[in-house]
Amino acid sequence: MSSKTFKKGFLASSIAMVLAGVSAQASAADEAAAAVNKDEVEVIQVTGIRGSLKASLNAKRFSNAVLDAVSSEDIGKFPDGDVGESLGRIPGVAVNRQFGQGQQVSIRGASAQLTRTLLNGHTVASTGWYDQQDIDRSFNYTLLPPELVGGIEVYKSSQANIVEGGVGGTVIVKTRKPLDLEANTLFASVKADYGTVSEEADPEVSGLYSWKNDSESFGVLIAGSFSDQNYQRNGIESLVGWGDIVPSTFEQMRERTALNLAVQYAPTDELEFGLTVTSLELQADNLNTSLFAMFPDDKDASCEQTNADGTCTFYRRPGTGANPGWAQTWARSTGMTSDTYDFDWKYEAENFTLSGRVGNTKSEGGTNLTANYGFWLGTPSDYEGTYDATGDVIAIDIANKVFGAEDFAGDLSSAGWALKKQPNSDEETYVNIDVEVPLDLGAISAVKAGFRYADHSVSQQTLNANSSGIVGQDASAFYSGTMTSGAGFVLPKPNFNAMISDSYQFIDSYSEAKDGYGTVDEENLAVYAMADFEGDGVRGNFGIRYVTTDASSSYYDLDAQGNYADTLSTDTQDYSEVLPSVNVAFDLSDDVILRTSAAQVMSRPNYTDMFSSYALPGYNDGTAGNERVQRGNVGLNPFKAFQSDLGVEWYFSEDGMFSATYFLKEVNSFVTTVQVLNQQIGIEDPNLEAAGGSSCGVGVYDCWTLINKENATGGKIKGMEFQLQDAFSNGLGYSVNYTYADASSPASNYPDQIGVFSDSSKHTVNTVGYYENDFLSARLAYNWRSEYMIRESGFYGQRQHKDYGTLDFSATWSATDYLDVTFEAVNILEEDSVQVGIASGDAQVKPELRHGYPAWSFEGEARYKVGVAVRF
Repeated sequence: MSSKTFKKGFLASSIAMVLAGVSAQASAADEAAAAVNKDEVEVIQVTGIRGSLKASLNAKRFSNAVLDAVSSEDIGKFPDGDVGESLGRIPGVAVNRQFGQGQQVSIRGASAQLTRTLLNGHTVASTGWYDQQDIDRSFNYTLLPPELVGGIEVYKSSQANIVEGGVGGTVIVKTRKPLDLEANTLFASVKADYGTVSEEADPEVSGLYSWKNDSESFGVLIAGSFSDQNYQRNGIESLVGWGDIVPSTFEQMRERTALNLAVQYAPTDELEFGLTVTSLELQADNLNTSLFAMFPDDKDASCEQTNADGTCTFYRRPGTGANPGWAQTWARSTGMTSDTYDFDWKYEAENFTLSGRVGNTKSEGGTNLTANYGFWLGTPSDYEGTYDATGDVIAIDIANKVFGAEDFAGDLSSAGWALKKQPNSDEETYVNIDVEVPLDLGAISAVKAGFRYADHSVSQQTLNANSSGIVGQDASAFYSGTMTSGAGFVLPKPNFNAMISDSYQFIDSYSEAKDGYGTVDEENLAVYAMADFEGDGVRGNFGIRYVTTDASSSYYDLDAQGNYADTLSTDTQDYSEVLPSVNVAFDLSDDVILRTSAAQVMSRPNYTDMFSSYALPGYNDGTAGNERVQRGNVGLNPFKAFQSDLGVEWYFSEDGMFSATYFLKEVNSFVTTVQVLNQQIGIEDPNLEAAGGSSCGVGVYDCWTLINKENATGGKIKGMEFQLQDAFSNGLGYSVNYTYADASSPASNYPDQIGVFSDSSKHTVNTVGYYENDFLSARLAYNWRSEYMIRESGFYGQRQHKDYGTLDFSATWSATDYLDVTFEAVNILEEDSVQVGIASGDAQVKPELRHGYPAWSFEGEARYKVGVAVRF
């Protein structure tokens, strides 16, 4: 039997089983019980840790789909100081913390790019701030302050009325509405945030006010948050071929501002209108300072040990030679904004409900200016010693690790070749119309139908600066004092404002870099029909969603001689998908539920993969051997998968639950990267000319890695989730979950030849213990995940992140009925981020990503917050 036939048969038999097992008419007792259950959900008061966990438990219990939830503990009080961290407490969810916060989440072993995130049911536009990362469809949770969030739902199974796009799952973030709160509800909070690496205390302020009239027909809510955080990441990066072993410090000055305005008007009991305006802004200016431990010309003689690929893993460098180390700083003025205007309505007639929304969400971001400053630092004798790359983290033992601005060997100036800006934009205009008709048609209790249209556009651009008259200055003009760095180094501390203002004065104009220009435009239309059913001990839904997509990408074409066209070319693609789904919950007893679901799901390709432009991200970037030609493909088909699960849930007390779930995802369409090294395209790179040659040969300066995107077969994800939680009368309680995910994919899908889905950990564990009384609440949580693959098509490449665990603590003391004192501690154990290259020798990746070479390592930072909050 073919896979396709099996899947259609499974869905059909599942629906038939449901209808066959449901009585023609639900008994009056069953209707009363259902009404009681619904009332229970509505009257739950979410206060404190126990109330939050109970609300999440009830959301899971009474949902027709496979769902987990996170609920706010009170107005302005989310369980964690980071939305991504809170999602990481859910079974089956793993968090990616590349830059100190929970930026992205993966669900049940699928890549983070296969997670669909919605705000109040609609898309939120977001762009990146870092020019070395891909533009994808994932949502950056660092944009969203937790104080603005009322709750989160994570749908692990699909149903026809949920917006498509989540092969892994769908995350719906919900903000608060004024008609749901008491009139004149007020919340305000002030916190100080201290980092053990940056050693700075940073401010956070947030507030919320909600009002409604006496008749509760009109309400207004306004909420806002501001934080000014200095983040510092110390580590060691590897660049075999230029600098080899590189202690580095990444600093970021984050200013996050978030505003949310919600207006509700209900002129009658049947009719309600809503307007929500959300403005998110992240200023993310950053400095990346690196010390390239340049080895002498006879570095082969300094090498005492190599791996199977011939890459040196142990150097013993003498204190002689022509060159010391090279220190440089990349200064980037960056940020992103996201503004959303969402208008929704709902009309409840006697025999139908009509609802809908229309809105626009737009994000702009990227780098406003990129600048580079660098020169020789110290003397050759400073670098005498050993460089040991035989373990997971490089150990450096040399004569001197402390340098200041006075150790630069000459004047510094802005590197003209590096000056550029790279703006990105992301925008969607959408409209949804939904209708629900309650029925008394045997087992069918309601029929729902609707459509969604979205016009989405994404663009990227690179503008190279035309500069002249660049002059050098003493290093003290750009560096002041010192800072800690990776491997115990102390380096000159750069001055961001001095570097950016100095660079601007030499810029005469900008010119379009044709390799950096690209657009993707999509028109997506979806229609669906779904039926809810309930009967004697069974409930659920089944339905179908039909999706069409028309996509196009504009770009400057590149000919065989390496010349760009003067006019734009446009490639197009269109496709349609049919997505059936079924969810069934059997009440085996009053306290035991058996769940099953099956669905076809899809996720559209990442925008980076769809840009048809020829990008040359490594051209003249100061790093020989980094020459890459990347081209996307707007003609890619979406990721498609058949998913199913079977689980049992036992609600053994008001606060207690145990569940076990088996899940399966068969991915039958996949987007893969095809990478070929050492290709000549007719373009010579000045970096290779300065180096005297390339891996293509001495004197060969036209040597590139070609990176293309293609469709391929997918893989299979199967696993188990276990969850246990309970609370006791003495104020103690706990929550524990474990997820096993075997996410295998053909090794040919990846340049590293590692046959496992990106971002997928085989084992994930979450434990939470808490104590709560009328005046004090405290929680200790530990989150651990096993190793997982990180894959980026830009500078960082493909590497394995070693297992990672964080211990977090939070406490609240209610000093009065209105005043709380709060304390939070994140990553108390200061867990390091360790990443190694594990590709085999024949993989088409850089040498530092092969044979277990310690590619990157970053020192863990603990962050502590103390604050006060008032609530009325």
